[in-house]
Amino acid sequence: MQVDVLNIKGQKTGRTVELPAEIFGIEPNDHVIYLAVKQYLAAGRQGTHKVKTRAEVQGASRKLHKQKGTGGSRKGNIRNPLYKGGGTIFGPKPHAYDFKLNRKVKDLAKISALSHKAKENAIVIVEDIQLEAPRTKQVVEVMKNLKVADKKTLVILPECNDNLYLSTRNVPNLDSTLLSDINTYEIMNADVLVLTENTAKIFAENETETVA
Repeated sequence: MQVDVLNIKGQKTGRTVELPAEIFGIEPNDHVIYLAVKQYLAAGRQGTHKVKTRAEVQGASRKLHKQKGTGGSRKGNIRNPLYKGGGTIFGPKPHAYDFKLNRKVKDLAKISALSHKAKENAIVIVEDIQLEAPRTKQVVEVMKNLKVADKKTLVILPECNDNLYLSTRNVPNLDSTLLSDINTYEIMNADVLVLTENTAKIFAENETETVA
């Protein structure tokens, strides 16, 4: 898959990058994408919900009245779940929502997500953006030139770039991440992927090892 490299003004540079079919040209597996996204969202849940049982609420433990002869039901003590202020039956308890996915499944999910974006022509390659200092206004102008300013955009970088990260973090619908940190959720959550030229070259050189 040949993709043109654009400059920061949105113009073609005359250079192209070959994105490997092993990553960007497979038939996407929607089910593994679903599993990977589900795991990502589940891992973000705190799971700290908790209610008090009848053993934990305050209240005397004495029996309210004798067992028989009153004409009423057996009630036990004031902490009975049937009373206001009593314990809760079968309430939620703290637990983790995360679950395990095999490494090959997670890798296939990322490759499938990237192939989805390639089929939708939602991948833009731009020459490496160099900033001497954090410049949010300059980054916003670049996104406008690339015609992605009105879309939810994920910029994928080959290595840590503090100036670019600080320039993007306050821009709505714009996020940046390292190539080594990309995950299926971020890819699918974005409308457009913006790859720097060096990032695209790493994909081309290392193929499937890049997403492993």
